[in-house]
Formats: sequence, C-alpha cells, structure tokens
Amino acid sequence: MTNGMRRLARVLVFVLGASAVGSHMAADQAGALAVLVVIETEKGRIDLAVDRVRAPLTAENFLKYVDAGAYDGGQFQRTVRPDTETNTTTPIQVVQARRGRGTAGFGPIALERTSMTGLSHRDGVVSMARGPAPDSASSDFFICIGDQPSLDHGGARNPDGQGFAAFGRVVAGMDVVRAIQASPVQTGTQTLAPPIRIVRVARKAP
Repeated sequence: MTNGMRRLARVLVFVLGASAVGSHMAADQAGALAVLVVIETEKGRIDLAVDRVRAPLTAENFLKYVDAGAYDGGQFQRTVRPDTETNTTTPIQVVQARRGRGTAGFGPIALERTSMTGLSHRDGVVSMARGPAPDSASSDFFICIGDQPSLDHGGARNPDGQGFAAFGRVVAGMDVVRAIQASPVQTGTQTLAPPIRIVRVARKAP
C-alpha cells in the first residue's frame, strides 16, 4: 500500500468513526432529553418516553395537557384491531385516548410529519390523533400495537398521505396497552364498552 493510500484509509476511518459517534450522540441526546410520563389506568400503568428532541412541537403540546391535568379522568375510548377494523385496505392496530370531559383544550397544532422528525409508527409508539385536515391534532393520542407504517408520512391510511405525528414511545406497560386493546366494544364499533378510565397522567418523578 502506498503512502497516499494509507493516508486515504486513515481519513476514511476517521470520517466513518465520527459519523458513528455523531449518530450515537444524537440518539443519546434524544434519550437524555426525553420526558418520562406515567399513565395510570384502571387496567394498570403505562410509562411513556416523550421525545422533545425530534418532535418538539407535538411533545410540548402533549406535555401542556399533562401538566394541566387534562388527561386525569380521561379515557381510552377506542380500539382498532382485526375484529373492529373497518378499513380493509390499510388496516391498523391502535388504542386511542382522550382528555377528561370538561377540561380546557389548547387548539389544534401543526403536523410534525414523520418525514421531518425521523420517527416512525412502530410497536409502542405514541402519536397524535387528527381529523381530515393535517393540522387538526389537539389532545387525543393513540398507541400503536405492532408496526404501523401506513400511519407514517407517505402512508396510505390518510388520503392526503401526510400521516400522523409520532412523538414518543411506551417504555413499560405494553401488556396494559394490549389488555386495553382486547377489551369489549359496543357491537359493530371500535368504541370500548365501557371505556377504560385514565386515573392520572403526570411526569414521572426523578
């Protein structure tokens, strides 16, 4: 190997090593800055890591509702699973929750597309529910059971292809999520009967 080739090899090793370190640093930063949130339900506890680094707008919106106590007394009211799914073209599996009745809303927020955040709707990912318009999410959120790529930007679940805003993931309590998903529904609907009560949602104490 010539001296020039040796120098080139050393440069390549340095660049590739720096790239790997940068990638690990970004992942570590996202983990370090994640906010841990505890959802206490009548079926058990679910722990979330809310990603303020990659989905700052959506994460801060969710935390605003958490800090206001808006989810206390709320419900997991919807389950989408094979026997309740009505969209046979792009079926999904999720459970959806809403804030307590009579609590204040803060209005809709802009959609943080997964193409911007780099997040994707994998098993245990938490994301915001939305209406027909992309920028219509406010407080309702859902949790994925299994990977749900059709909910990402470019996915076919929404006709507009804009997807949903993922902003965190379940770090403990997926057994509780699956128990909620498997709960009884009103015949012919996705509505849990009765809904699963949310006792309290709060940031996890240090």
